[in-house]
Amino acid sequence: MDMFTIKKSAFITPGVLLMFIATLAFAGMHSLIKYLSEFHVFEIIFFRSSITALFCTTYLLHHRIPFWGNNKQILVLRAFIGVVGMSLFFVTLQRMPMGASVSLKYLSPLFTVVFAVLLIGEKVRKIQWLAVLIALVGVLLLKGFDSRIDTLNLILGVTGALFGGLVYVIIRKIGHSEHPMVIINYFMLLAAFLSGIAMFPYWTNPSPMEWLLLIGIGVLGYSGQVYMTKSLQMEAASRVAPIKYLEVIYSLIIGLIWFGEGYTFLGFLGILLILAGMVVNLMFKKA
Repeated sequence: MDMFTIKKSAFITPGVLLMFIATLAFAGMHSLIKYLSEFHVFEIIFFRSSITALFCTTYLLHHRIPFWGNNKQILVLRAFIGVVGMSLFFVTLQRMPMGASVSLKYLSPLFTVVFAVLLIGEKVRKIQWLAVLIALVGVLLLKGFDSRIDTLNLILGVTGALFGGLVYVIIRKIGHSEHPMVIINYFMLLAAFLSGIAMFPYWTNPSPMEWLLLIGIGVLGYSGQVYMTKSLQMEAASRVAPIKYLEVIYSLIIGLIWFGEGYTFLGFLGILLILAGMVVNLMFKKA
């Protein structure tokens, strides 16, 4: 069975299940990035992207898949927008409490629904708009009124989320015309090239354990990227993107256990609203 093939079920569609897997991989990656906050963001991006690019290139060569794809311009555009969004998120992940940073990132599905309507003409039910708003309120409650979050980092987080929402729609627009590995490889090669140049003035020599953790960032990022990209190719962007809200829940739990980040009653209320918004969107998505 091919790694991109998965059987359908009555309620959990292949695209939905792949996005669930992607959220787990990304949550693990985020935890390692937060743990390694003493490293400059350019160095983190380099390890995350270069290791993933190595996996992708090996896969493409082994399976004799055309390296440059069929839609070079849109692939480069997706890669550049992805690099900007990823960089902004990694900065906020290092500077903010983990739960707050990831919460801001998952404003992306709200932007995805808007872009999906405006740019590729997807049909979105009114109740889906309500579902997204419910989830958005949940994210805002999770973030709360945290004095550790200044205006600049708040702006960076929201801007990164906007770029993330645009990425989802571009991948959906590409559809099945490109192999998912080609899409990911463009993204990671560009990120590795740009961060590789930018990181030289900030390079920090890792210890043996830090080498393993930095490599782990790349491996987890690769896994999450593969399953997220395939999910967005298989399903409407407005359906599967909100599932990524689950990463907020993972981050809250990890932040509490690993990093000692406390949460209020409103934070747990936010979790319930996020779950409610996700379930409503999955139930009422127009086929």
